[in-house]
Amino acid sequence: MPELAEVEYFRKKWNVGLDHKIVSIHLQSEKRVFRQTSTTLLARKIRGRSFHSSHAHGKQMLFRFGSDAWLGIHLGMTGRLLAASSLHRPSSSDHLILRTASHSLIFRDPRLFGRVRFAVSPRPPSWWSNLPPPIHSPKFTVPYLRKICARRARSPLKALLLMQQFFPGIGNWMADEILWQAKLCPRTLSGALSSSSIAQLHQRLRQICRTSLRLIGHDYSDPPKTWLYRHRWRSGGYCPRCQRRLSRAPIGGRTTCWCPTCQPSTPLPLASPD
Repeated sequence: MPELAEVEYFRKKWNVGLDHKIVSIHLQSEKRVFRQTSTTLLARKIRGRSFHSSHAHGKQMLFRFGSDAWLGIHLGMTGRLLAASSLHRPSSSDHLILRTASHSLIFRDPRLFGRVRFAVSPRPPSWWSNLPPPIHSPKFTVPYLRKICARRARSPLKALLLMQQFFPGIGNWMADEILWQAKLCPRTLSGALSSSSIAQLHQRLRQICRTSLRLIGHDYSDPPKTWLYRHRWRSGGYCPRCQRRLSRAPIGGRTTCWCPTCQPSTPLPLASPD
C-alpha cells in the first residue's frame, strides 16, 4: 500500500493539470471506489471548472476545482495517479479520468481498494479537516506522542504506528524503519516506553517522514543505503548497522522486520489498573 511519501509522489502526477479547465470526465460509476459518492454530482460540478490546488495528508489526497468542489482520493492497496495525453484510451482499471485540453489525469486502481470522495463546500470537507495532525507538522509534539502511547498502552509499538488515527501515512515499511532507527523492539508495549524513548521515537518519526518526502516524494528515489529499507523485504537479510541476521514475524497483523541485536526485547510490565 502506498505510504506517506509514495502518496506525495503520486499527488504531484496531476500537477500538469493545475490551472487548467476540466473539459470532460470519464468515470466508471458502478465501481466500488465511488461507494457513498454521487458520481453524477461529481461530474456536474467538476466539468468546466479549473483545477486549482492539490494536497496530501498521510495516505489521503485532496484536489480543489473552482472555489468549492473538493475531490478526495485514497489510493488503497494498488491505486495510482497518472498523467497522460488528452487522447489516452481508458483501461479497465482507469476508474476516473479528468481531461484538460492537453492531459488526462487518471486514477487507476486494479484491485478496487481505493476510494473517491466528493463534496461541494466553501471550505474543505470534514473528512479532510478532521484528520489528525501530520507527523512532520508543529502540532505533532512530544507531549502529543506521550498521550498516544498512554492511550494505547497495551498495544505493541508496531501495531501502534500503523494506526492511521494517530500516525497518518505510516505503513508497514515506514513503521519498521522508524523502530529500527529508534532502536525499539516492535513488540514493546507502548505504555512501557520511558520519557527518553518517547523523545527518541518522536525524533525518528519526524526525521524519517521528512527524509522520505524529500526523496521518495520527489522522484521515487530509494531511501539512503544506511536505512533498514533495502534489507527488510526478504527473509535472511542482515542488519545494515550491526551485520547480524534480521528477524521477521507477524506483529499487529503485518509482517515485521527488525534486528534482535539493535532492538532487544524489553519486557517491562505495565502496572495493573487499581
